[in-house]
Amino acid sequence: MGKIVSNFFISLDGVVEAPDQWHFPYFDDEMGAVVGQGFATTDAMLMGRQLYSEWSEYWPEHGDDDFGQIINNMPKYVLSDSLQDATWTNSTLIPGSEAADRLKELKSELKGDLTLSGCATTVRWLLAEGLLDELRLLVHPVAVGHGQRLFEDTPTHSLKLVDSQAFKSGVLNLTYAPDPNPPTAG
Repeated sequence: MGKIVSNFFISLDGVVEAPDQWHFPYFDDEMGAVVGQGFATTDAMLMGRQLYSEWSEYWPEHGDDDFGQIINNMPKYVLSDSLQDATWTNSTLIPGSEAADRLKELKSELKGDLTLSGCATTVRWLLAEGLLDELRLLVHPVAVGHGQRLFEDTPTHSLKLVDSQAFKSGVLNLTYAPDPNPPTAG
């Protein structure tokens, strides 16, 4: 059975928006190895409309490198009510009204991970629906100060740390899973 896994480049102050403006100075071999390991267990990508729109415009024309070949050929599931069709190779559109049931089916069909990258709104929805299995964060030692944060105006979600690693760059590689037995005050 597969897992739904979400990956984020995230700043110390929780910003996930526009990582291209603050992430790259921290990208090194350690981070590259972790990102590569994540894709090694990925059977399919899960995307929201915005990420799909951005990547489907870019990657078909830039598929010469290893990542381009992987992402162009990998199955992609797009959660959207506003997108009319998903024409990028191996893409399947899933309307919001069908999303929870279809994702449950996909988890049972896949052997590897269904990986979501960079969509805070979708992660919030997955947590609320009880569908997210792991939240993998590459926490960068920078306070961006502006931009969309991973959790804004959301209900409380208890998570437990299941893995951690500190890179030489100061980036923390943290993996969380929903905590079915959160601590209580007392």
